[in-house]
Amino acid sequence: MLFDTLTDAIGRTPLVRLRLGAQRGVEVYAKLELQNLFAMKDRVARNIVLEARRLGILRPDAPVVESSSGTMALGVALVGRSLGHDVHIVTDPRIDPVTLAKLRALGCRVHIVEAMTSHGWQSARLERLAELMAELPGAFWPQQYTNPDNPGAYRDLARELLDDLGHLDTLVGAVGSGGSLCGTGRALRETLPAVRVVGVDCVGSALFGQPDVPQRLQSGLGNSLLPKNLDRFLVDEVHWLNDHEAFAATRELAREQQIFGGNTSGSVYRVLTDLARRAEPGSRIVGILPDRGDRYADTVYSDEHWDDHDLRALPTADRPAVVPAGTAVTTWSRQSYRTPADLRRHLVFVESNTTGTGIIALDLARDRLETVPVLLTGDPGRYRGLAATGAEVIRCDTNSDAALRAVLQDRFRREEIAGITTTSDFYVPAAARLARWLGLPGNPPEAVTACRDKSALRALLDRAGVRQPRYAVVREPGEVAAAVARTGLPCVVKPADDSGSVNVLLCADEAAAVAQTERILAVTTNARGMPTARTVLVEEYLDGPEYSVEMFSQDGRAECVGITAKSVTGTPHFVEHRHLFPAPLPAGTAQQVTETVTAALDAAGIRLGATHTEVKLTAEGPAVVEINPRPAGGMIPELVRLACGVDLLEQQLKAAIGLPPDLKPGHGAHAGIQFLLADADGVLDALDGVARAAAVDGVEAVTVTAAPGTAIRRARSAGDRIGHVIACRPSPEGVTAALDEARALVRLTVDAHRHPAH
Repeated sequence: MLFDTLTDAIGRTPLVRLRLGAQRGVEVYAKLELQNLFAMKDRVARNIVLEARRLGILRPDAPVVESSSGTMALGVALVGRSLGHDVHIVTDPRIDPVTLAKLRALGCRVHIVEAMTSHGWQSARLERLAELMAELPGAFWPQQYTNPDNPGAYRDLARELLDDLGHLDTLVGAVGSGGSLCGTGRALRETLPAVRVVGVDCVGSALFGQPDVPQRLQSGLGNSLLPKNLDRFLVDEVHWLNDHEAFAATRELAREQQIFGGNTSGSVYRVLTDLARRAEPGSRIVGILPDRGDRYADTVYSDEHWDDHDLRALPTADRPAVVPAGTAVTTWSRQSYRTPADLRRHLVFVESNTTGTGIIALDLARDRLETVPVLLTGDPGRYRGLAATGAEVIRCDTNSDAALRAVLQDRFRREEIAGITTTSDFYVPAAARLARWLGLPGNPPEAVTACRDKSALRALLDRAGVRQPRYAVVREPGEVAAAVARTGLPCVVKPADDSGSVNVLLCADEAAAVAQTERILAVTTNARGMPTARTVLVEEYLDGPEYSVEMFSQDGRAECVGITAKSVTGTPHFVEHRHLFPAPLPAGTAQQVTETVTAALDAAGIRLGATHTEVKLTAEGPAVVEINPRPAGGMIPELVRLACGVDLLEQQLKAAIGLPPDLKPGHGAHAGIQFLLADADGVLDALDGVARAAAVDGVEAVTVTAAPGTAIRRARSAGDRIGHVIACRPSPEGVTAALDEARALVRLTVDAHRHPAH
């Protein structure tokens, strides 16, 4: 097998069947991660360093500093030095001579701490590492215990197992940083949700509720501290072995299976023997063997070392004792593990709608899902009513993936994060990227990014043969003439990546299309401060009524929750001013619309959660205008809830934390919303009649979002709405009548001669 670089050669390690369980029809395999160039942590180092370089966190000429006494040190040395970085390794006196020699031979600077602190050797190493970070400007610390790129590295290992086996029932791995077992188990469960995850720990490790004994001799597993990458929710069963048992099992692995491994590999092997005895015939079990035995020659494989530490005096067990939670163990024991009940789980929102459903979603996370809502935002002041939600608010640069990652990595242990989501169009791709980074439920980032970039979506729908407007992608005003020739006149000119009908205009002639294109290209940042794509879509104007289709996907299968009828303002702007749910459509037409949208979602690659797809119903049939890969805005989720009892926002949040949605209607009614719009530009002097409108039969709410003295204008986008009326009645005609009556009672007084202060 040919590779261009050493880092390309990492991974694709052998999977070998062991001589265990065959007589009972049980298959037991060892994934020989020890066959990487140095050991298993080669994967981790590669993923962390390459991601840091991609995000700009690690400059090409900056040093890399890591705390490790074993395989992570070697992995960082391999990857860091091969990419041209100076590498500093902080370790302790337990480091074996072979590893030390390798690190120095590779050109690393090795710093050996002299004494442990009251919290053990790891704490002492971290203190020295902090000193180095202060001394070396621009230094990058991979932080294997806290960086989610550690478990993220094992997505490849999971993929290799699936490619080789297709199916497995149980995964077994040693637990130190939490990366290998949690990363592999989490990725496997995306395909094999029932796979059982068994963790291997050591006596004297504090990872799973045992008392900490820092003097334990085993290395590569166990910990005195709780690593942030450890996600105990993934672990179904835990085994503990003492030093004698672990070292003896390592020797047995070499003697019985001819695998010369380290004590982590030996411990995993010992647990595999127990699982092979207990497994049902036909079961398939895989153990991850992390490290080879060459650096344990003077410890695990040395009789003198055994004698020096009186290892043979430690009691051993042939089989694990089954112990209840809270039992301190001294010999091989196992427990069906349950995460502590008092662990607080957080649902993280990457920004949100500034009003309406955004604030409602934060309340739902707290009240319905019993999670702690967390809002990551660059500007908390934009959220009216935020304080009342009780959400934890973290201010950061939400337009930077690196900043978002740093905040989550610093603030939370992985097991404290239940999900990542957003109700804001602009941040759906960022939320999807974070969810993938953390191995949380979510849509493929590529799919939602394509939906946000309407020009990319057009290309996907084209290839799939989904009906849509004729279109042309324009990046220079000089390209408009050819675009108009393709689409015909009148045409719709709009930005490829904005939201809420911003800068969407119907153009009657080429000159108007050129002017609108120039206007769009001149916008360099959007309403949230993000750089715009500076890409324009020129599209065929579709003459026909407009609808939106509210779908919900689970495992790539989309279910239609309902169709919303939409009314828009007169041309040339397209501002939605009324929604009715469900749309009064014949069943055959509704089915045709649903099938078109289902094909569009498949083409885009949407796999999970609510989508809001806008369609035009033309003489030739439904045509897709755009896909919004999140719950509808415009208070449509509230209409759905009132009309049929399905709370789309709640189901979206449930999907974000891995719970199945409940889309079964509880009742049948009709609901609608009428937005309050100004008839002229100016300053709002007064808004009267709200109380009378709220008293109309069927009206559920009248909400005003603009106060007297506010500058308002004739609607050009959704941002120009100044309030809304929501009504619910048994029939669509009743809803329409209630909205008409309430709207007539609300009187806006606008001073068209006043201008807002600048």
